[in-house]
Amino acid sequence: RERGLVKISIEHRSTDTLALADAVTDRFGLAECVVTPRLGQAAGNPDAEARARRAVGIASAHYLTRRLQAPDPVTIGVGWGRTIGAMVDALTGIAKANVRFVSLMGALSRTARTNPFEVVHTLAQACGGEAYLLPAPFIADSEEDYRVIMSQRLIRETLALARQAEFHIVSFGPCSRDSFIFRHGLVSAAEIDEVVAAGAVGDMMGKFFDRYGYLVASPLNQRTPGLAIEDMRRQDILLLAAGLEKAEALAAVLCSGTVDRLIVDGDLAVALLDVARA
Repeated sequence: RERGLVKISIEHRSTDTLALADAVTDRFGLAECVVTPRLGQAAGNPDAEARARRAVGIASAHYLTRRLQAPDPVTIGVGWGRTIGAMVDALTGIAKANVRFVSLMGALSRTARTNPFEVVHTLAQACGGEAYLLPAPFIADSEEDYRVIMSQRLIRETLALARQAEFHIVSFGPCSRDSFIFRHGLVSAAEIDEVVAAGAVGDMMGKFFDRYGYLVASPLNQRTPGLAIEDMRRQDILLLAAGLEKAEALAAVLCSGTVDRLIVDGDLAVALLDVARA
């Protein structure tokens, strides 16, 4: 597979997955939804979550491959996270020199497969295209620092390119002390407690949403360099989702009106519909 001689795909078109995809599409007004087969996850099982991420990563790599078949030049905005990392790992055998991958998020302070720099660089390298970075931290120290960062020419040019993208591929996370952004030191204990107290249950692209999909009244929403919520609603956004513990956060993000397409693991799709009914 690493040499590009073998491709792995997920056959997701079963009666069960197609019915789930239709139900999620109808409930949240999506343009497209892909549901991977149910694996019988148990909440809090890291191995099961890793398998779900791999399934969504393989399905997402297949989706990206399909979108890259067109001969025309294409620009793709890319977020970061473990599920996007799984997509990058599953992508092989693509050659498209006229593709540009642009990071939608500021960087982590460490090298990792989930780091925006690693994500866009690896995607561009795999396709023979170009990578564009957002030269900023994930979160600014203050609103004043945020305004300074957003005024920089390189930031403005990168975000202008992101606004021109044909589509964006992003992931999301729940808001708690178990979240990726807290455990990796992107926000402090005081900051995560404050945004949770403000009603946040999920974040996507540096924006924090309550259970109904509204931005919460938190300073964190004024300190994450990136696209504004109005820009996000104008883009064609594909969201990748894996892991049972993300059901409430996923429902919140889908209610925000920013997501057009979804690739989700089957167990999470069932849990998502349960949250929606509740």
